Parts: sequence; C-alpha cells; structure tokens
Amino acid sequence: MNPLKKYLDSIKPNFEKGGKLQAFGSVFEGFESFLFVPNTTSKSGAHIHDAVDSKRIISFVIIALVPALLFGMYNIGYQNALLANGGTLPADACHLSMFLYGFLQMLPKILVSYIVGLAIEFAWAQWKHEEIQEGYLATGILIPMVIPVNCPLWCLALACAFSVIFCKEIFGGTGMNFVNPALAARAFLFFSYPTVMSGDNCWVAKDQVFGLGYQVADATTAATPLGLVVQDPNYSIDTMNAVIGLIPGSMGETSFIAIILGALFLLFTGVASWRIMLSVFAGGALTAWMFYSLDMSPMTWYDQIVLGGFAFGAVFMATDPVTAARTECGKWIYGLLIGFVAVVVRVMNPGYPEGMMLAILLMNVCAPLIDWCVVQRNISRRANRLKK
Repeated sequence: MNPLKKYLDSIKPNFEKGGKLQAFGSVFEGFESFLFVPNTTSKSGAHIHDAVDSKRIISFVIIALVPALLFGMYNIGYQNALLANGGTLPADACHLSMFLYGFLQMLPKILVSYIVGLAIEFAWAQWKHEEIQEGYLATGILIPMVIPVNCPLWCLALACAFSVIFCKEIFGGTGMNFVNPALAARAFLFFSYPTVMSGDNCWVAKDQVFGLGYQVADATTAATPLGLVVQDPNYSIDTMNAVIGLIPGSMGETSFIAIILGALFLLFTGVASWRIMLSVFAGGALTAWMFYSLDMSPMTWYDQIVLGGFAFGAVFMATDPVTAARTECGKWIYGLLIGFVAVVVRVMNPGYPEGMMLAILLMNVCAPLIDWCVVQRNISRRANRLKK
C-alpha cells in the first residue's frame, strides 16, 4: 500500500465523528480526496456510473490552461524587455531569463489567489460541516490569468475573497454559482479599482526581480492593441503578433495559439461544449464583420477574435458548465449572444474596449431564461402535435 495512504488511514479516525480532531474533518477529507480517489461508493439511488468526477474535470481544465499560462509568463518578460529598450528586443535579451522573470512575476499572484480563496473555502466548509469542493482549484489559476501584471496583490486578495464569498458560497458552493467566479473577480476589480485594470500603465511589468528583467521608468506606458485602436482608429494592428501573443494584455489572454491548444484538449476530453465554443466565435466574427462592412469599426473580424480576452473567454469562461445554458439549442443561442454582445460593447463603447467580460456575465444571468424558453418551446410543439 502507498505509505502516504497508509498513514492517512491510520490517522483518519481522529478526524471522524467522536475523534479528538473531528472539528477539522472536512479539511482532512479535502486533502484525502485531492490526493487519492475516494474509496466510497453509492449504496442506493445511483443510476449513472462514470469515472469522470468533478476532481478529474477540474484537473483537465487546469491542464488545458497550461499552454496559455506558460506563454503568459514568457510574454511578461518579453514585454518588459521591449519596453525597456524602446520597442525593440535588447541584444542581450535571453528567452529563458524572460520566462523566469515572468514566472517570478506571476508566482506571487498565483499563491495569493490560492491561499486566500482556499482559506475561505476551508473555513466555510468547517463552519457548515460540509465537504471541501474542488471548484476553486480552477478558479484560483484563472483569476491571476485574467488580470494585468501590475495588479497589486492586496487588490487580487480582495477580488478572490469577493469571488468565493459572494459568488459561490452564499449560493451553496461549487455548482450553485450563477455567474463565473473568475470573471466576477475581474469585474469586482474593474469597477472597484479601475486604475489597476485599465489604462496604459498596468499591462507591462517595470521592476527587476532578483536581478532578472529590466528596470523601466514609471512614466513609460504601453497600451494594449485594443486600447491603441480606440486612441487612434488608423492604428495598424500586427495580426501575427496578436495570434502568437507577443502583445501587452492580461497575463494569460494574449496568445491565440496557446488558447486554441487548450481548447482542443478540452474538446478532446469532452469537458467543454463545442456548441458554445463554436457559437461564441461565430457570433463574434459575424458581428465584427457587419460593423467592419458598415465602416463602423476599423477592426476586421479576425482581429476582433484574436485580440483581448475574446478567445480566452470563449474557451475557458463561456463554456463553464455551471453558468452556461444546459439545453442543446440553448447552448447555440447562449454562445451567439456572447459573441454578439462582446463585439457590440467593444465597438459602441470607446471607454471600454474589452467587452468579453460583460458579455459572459450578462449571458450567465440570462442562461436560465434561455433554457426555460427552449424547454417551453419544445413543450408547446409537442402539445400542438397531440392536438392534431
């Protein structure tokens, strides 16, 4: 038997009812479930048996995020080097050093996200005498990936606490939230502390870390391509750099290629809905093409898709099975509306060039209504057939 498993089994009675550490039973159960497959089985009432549990689904999501996460780390160092050298890569720039610099910039944010979020999850489970749920394992890595690199750690901690308490736990925990927790954290930061989430000073790291990276003057600015288009409609977008991801932006959202790799993994494993994913891209592309054809936007449909958080939102946020539409027809409507609203916000509101967050949160709220309408339509059609 695995020595760790044997040890856990030996101390488990202390955490069960009547044990001297029973108050920490949910904490022990959470660690045991995280480390090993639970050895409990359903005694009655089980009609579907499947090896895919919530822990495995969350693990697949985290694996799918790895390409975007690793590239985001590299891009942090790359943008720092570009900014320090006036827009060109310095001759002494080292790709490994740039990656390590980005890793050190992201590591504190990932740690703060997990420490704050999991601490609240553990405390809440102890208070309610419930099992600790795995949902925050994915949320904890998503939140740092959708914020700018210069977001202060205390702001991130507040956003994580808001997300866990007000978007999950008060509604019943994982599986009961009505909006995506990671996007809710981003929205909390955007509306509570707009200066740390927008503008030209939050997207590129400017300080050295343990001798890595370049020290950049505080007055030096670097806007995202979406922001530059708003400032100058004639700005020429480098589409290839946008596809690769070598542009300023939120830490995990810049590389279209890395995001698509994650999308393929989610589709292959069956974790994400291809209907939602495809319809979001289709809705966004069609709306962007319409605005471009009517000369209402300087951006082509493919630039709208690869820039900002559109692709990241379509792959990792819109497909959240808890907050998305459940019916098959509803998934198409849900995704198309997300793509449509995201581009409309981008084009029609110059003060807010990134519309994906608002689009997904709005459709999260509307998803139950979409499903209800689809179900009622099916009921009406069947009733009409019976009358005939």
